[in-house]
Amino acid sequence: MIKYLLRRLFGWLLMIVVATNITYFLAWGFLDPRSNFVGRRPPATEEQIVQTLTPRNLSDTVPLAERWWNWFSGIIFRWDWGVSPVGQSVNDQVAYRMWVSAELVLGATIITTILGIAIGVYTASRQYKLADRIGQATSIITMNINIVVAALGIVLLAININDLAGFRIFYVTGSSSKGVTGFFPVLIDALQHLILPTIALVLVGYASIHFLQRSLLLDNINADYVRTARAKGLTKQQAIRKHALRTSLIPVATQVAFTIPAVFTGAILTETIFAWNGMGRYFIDALSKNDIHATVAIAAFGAVLTAIGAILADITVVVLDPRVRVS
Repeated sequence: MIKYLLRRLFGWLLMIVVATNITYFLAWGFLDPRSNFVGRRPPATEEQIVQTLTPRNLSDTVPLAERWWNWFSGIIFRWDWGVSPVGQSVNDQVAYRMWVSAELVLGATIITTILGIAIGVYTASRQYKLADRIGQATSIITMNINIVVAALGIVLLAININDLAGFRIFYVTGSSSKGVTGFFPVLIDALQHLILPTIALVLVGYASIHFLQRSLLLDNINADYVRTARAKGLTKQQAIRKHALRTSLIPVATQVAFTIPAVFTGAILTETIFAWNGMGRYFIDALSKNDIHATVAIAAFGAVLTAIGAILADITVVVLDPRVRVS
């Protein structure tokens, strides 16, 4: 198992290096750092633009191969991902913003997964009954709600709750408040900021897991090994928990593992509405400011998360399916 994971890790590492370098050349084909100087008053001269961009390895007067080597060697020898056209360190931005996103995304992903699986198991074991129909109808509605609509609706509801309570229970914007000190005050403040965007992400995300888990479990409930378990004296619920659920969880766990990168870098609208300075918002800022180094760093970050998701999916399959362990 360890040798297998090491081979997979090496393969993913090689793929990340190749994909990141390709992204670097593509970014130079579509983004132009010079555009940041257009429309300035007073207008910047050619000499001023070159003097600003050259030390940051962003000047098109330098050959592309030389720019690439300066960037790539900086990563290899100093782990320096470069600076933005305005001089911000990409390392500092990613190091700060990835934890802001992690605070939001990881919690929302865990809750979404548990909720989706729980509802999927509950409705599958009660197929075509009232609970199943209500669960499916609710999930269909929430699945078709746009994240913007969900977030704005939750914000309006939270504002009304704050007004009725007479004090602030929920914070609508930001990931934390300034000047808060102490373990419990910081924890409470973080939860007050975290609740609303988490609810928005869970609301629009759990339904897909619910339907997948329900469909897979229904296929396994009628399988021969479940019928054999029932014939040996297990109740329907016991047969589902001990046998059918384990098998049906494998595709669900794999899907969840591979959605982590997309959720991490894709919570753009949620972070924008709730003013969270995470990776999703950073991605939009990087594109709008023609920040080549930041764009490539975000792409590499997504590739690393994809590799982690793939390895977690492999480990999950091994844990859930004894046949894989034997092989």
